[in-house]
Amino acid sequence: MPSGQMHTSGIPSMAILYEDNHLLGIEKPVNVPTQEDASGDPDLLSLLKEDIKIRYQKPGNVYLGLVHRLDRPVGGAMIFAKTSKAASRLSDAVRTRRFEKSYVAIVRGKPPAQRGRLTDTLLKDERTNTVAVVPKGTPGGKDAVLDYRVLGTSAEEGLSLVQIKLHTGRSHQIRVQLSSLGCPLYGDQKYGAGVNKPGEQIALWSLYVGFPHPVSKEPVDLVSFPPRAYPWNLWDEGIYARVAEDCKSGTEEWL
Repeated sequence: MPSGQMHTSGIPSMAILYEDNHLLGIEKPVNVPTQEDASGDPDLLSLLKEDIKIRYQKPGNVYLGLVHRLDRPVGGAMIFAKTSKAASRLSDAVRTRRFEKSYVAIVRGKPPAQRGRLTDTLLKDERTNTVAVVPKGTPGGKDAVLDYRVLGTSAEEGLSLVQIKLHTGRSHQIRVQLSSLGCPLYGDQKYGAGVNKPGEQIALWSLYVGFPHPVSKEPVDLVSFPPRAYPWNLWDEGIYARVAEDCKSGTEEWL
C-alpha cells in the first residue's frame, strides 16, 4: 500500500503511490532518466534499487523490473516490478492491452477537434534521438496510435489542456504526434523549438496507470497530479481529479 515519501540522494524526494511485495509505484520526478543513459546522470531504476536495498536491508543485488518508460523531462505515475514473475505478468498485460496509461499535456494552440484519434507512422533517428512522422510503408517506420480529448483552453495564453490515451508505446510518441498536428507541447524544445523558449519545462504528465495486480488480479490504480505551477495551474486541480476518476471507472468519452 502507499507509504509516503522515498528519499534518494541527488534528486527530489519521490512519492510512493503503491507498494507491496510484488510492485513499487512511484511519482517520477521530472528531468531524471528512467534508466542509465549516455548522460551518466543518476537514473530512476538505479536510485530505486538502492532505496529498496537500504529500506529493507537487502544484501547483494536487488531485482527491479522496468515495465514501461517515461521520457526524461516527463513526470508522474510509474510502476515497477519487484519480482521477475510480476514483471513477466505486467509485460503480458501491456501486450494484451490490459495495462492502461493516461497522460495530461498542455499544448500550444488548440487541436482541430474536441476529441480524436491520431494514427501515424513514426521513424526514429538513433543518431540524433529524434522521431519523425513519415509516410506509411517507410522502412523502419512503426505505427503509432493515440486518442486525445481537449479538457480546457486558455485563449489568453494560447494553450490547451488535453488528455491522451496511448494505444502504442513509441519513443516520443505523444510529443511527435501532437507537434505534427500543429499543437506542440508547451516547453518541448525538441519538437516545438519554434514556439517554446529555452528553460520552459515540458508540460506532459503521467496522470494514471492502471492494470490487474499480477498476483491477486485485483485492479491497481496509480494516480499522480501535475505540480501546481505554471502552466498546469491555469486549470483548477479538480479537473485532474475528475480525469483520474474517469480513468478508474473507464467512463472517458474519447471518440
